[in-house]
Amino acid sequence: MDGMRIVVLTGAGISAESGVPTFRDADGLWEGHRVEDVATPEGFARDPDRVQRFYDERRRALAAVEPNAAHRALARLEGALGDDVLVVTQNVDDLHERAGSVNLVHMHGELRRARCAACGARPAWEGDLVGRPACPACGRRELRPDVVWFGELPYELDRIESAVLACDAFAAIGTSGAVYPAAGYAALAAAFGARTMELNLLPTAADVPFDEVRAGPASVIVPRWVDDLLS
Repeated sequence: MDGMRIVVLTGAGISAESGVPTFRDADGLWEGHRVEDVATPEGFARDPDRVQRFYDERRRALAAVEPNAAHRALARLEGALGDDVLVVTQNVDDLHERAGSVNLVHMHGELRRARCAACGARPAWEGDLVGRPACPACGRRELRPDVVWFGELPYELDRIESAVLACDAFAAIGTSGAVYPAAGYAALAAAFGARTMELNLLPTAADVPFDEVRAGPASVIVPRWVDDLLS
């Protein structure tokens, strides 16, 4: 295991067992809202208060959830292998951090941060944004959720791509593989010689088949996978 570089991509499925709702229900709604209304720049422009209230509620809800065994297992993997492990998450919750992960990229932003449209600052944020509080960096009242919406560019794409190109093993955990660019990372890793694995409640249809697929609840299969890696 020494020197093996591992990239782990996590999606909504890893946090679902902690009580964090998955992004979209079967009917295409996100907790009763059209995605176009609460997860696009256009939706924010039409009704900023509705969007702010939606994310204020999501932010408050984080206080009621805890990391599960899958989050803790990935933190244990990083604890054993150090900087050779990078977790790239599509989730905007902070369960990876609370479980102990440090080498972590939130490619779609973080609920517990705000973003200032005036100066670009991304301050840590615990309270509500609907009341248009002032940006702690510039004083302007142009804060929005630090969440990457449809049509916006995810964070740290260069860092992620570099890690995927250089990794020896790539694991996709709890992600549908339907949203790009994240959906293309397994194929990219495979093209450059990495062993790829999917850990998901149900197998998904990938453009390039994974070398190994493990199906089941993340809280069960991820700790077992980590045990196998470290044994």
